[in-house]
Amino acid sequence: MIKLDGIHVSTEIKKQIATEVLALKNNCKKIPHLAAVLVGDDGASETYVNAKVKDCAEVGFQSTLIRLPSTISENELITEINKLNNNDAIDGFIVQLPIPKHINEQIIIKTIAPNKDVDGFHPQSVGKMALNLHTFIPATPLGVLKLIEHYKIETAGKHCVVIGRSHIVGSPMSILMGRNAYPGNCTVTLTHSKTKNLKEICLTADIIIAALGKPEFLTADYVKQGAVVIDVGITRVKSDLTKSGYKLLGDVKYDEVSAKCSYITPVPGGVGPMTRAALLLNTLFAVKK
Repeated sequence: MIKLDGIHVSTEIKKQIATEVLALKNNCKKIPHLAAVLVGDDGASETYVNAKVKDCAEVGFQSTLIRLPSTISENELITEINKLNNNDAIDGFIVQLPIPKHINEQIIIKTIAPNKDVDGFHPQSVGKMALNLHTFIPATPLGVLKLIEHYKIETAGKHCVVIGRSHIVGSPMSILMGRNAYPGNCTVTLTHSKTKNLKEICLTADIIIAALGKPEFLTADYVKQGAVVIDVGITRVKSDLTKSGYKLLGDVKYDEVSAKCSYITPVPGGVGPMTRAALLLNTLFAVKK
């Protein structure tokens, strides 16, 4: 079994990005500038956004963090987004999800200018991705692709089962793994909460990508010997064994499943760091584009 080390791979990607940024600087070209909009005070979002700011500093990007109250109205948030759309100093930006429930998430996503949509959630970005055109790919699926690529995992002709159909991970992941490219060229089965005989389907999979947000859902009896298992899920659960009183669990029961795998991602330290690295790649792409 080989552990897919997202910390190591993301570090290598950030080194490559830093080299490109230094070359831009030496040639008096624009330094990439990533902005993040944080609405409210969700603890997990705060931690994630702060990590993104740190990543920007590490690779030489400029970054801006815009904090807005949870009481902001939808129209007021749209006004703030349009300021970023029209700000030539900003190359790309994200609105950190989730946002307060009184704001329509889809309206906010569609308000972001497609040329600055480094999260890859805008309908135009999704459409181009489906057509295998150059565009922003959602950060988590892009991170998974880069992890597969780094470890040279064979994907052509393989059966890939994606568990979860979210617009952020599951659905784009299924499109990307089926495209005529590497990584890709898989026969893809997209499964979800209404799928019957999920265990039997998973047992036919060469590659399983679990992205459903249920801690330790995928157990060893779902996985055939030698499969590749990529765990996208991460959930904070209470624990008496840690000082903080919490621990992070993925969608895969790691200790059980790892004994049967050829490759597997740990949680934490697998897909999470790759998601952040992929956001940097998208921002660099925005500058180049």
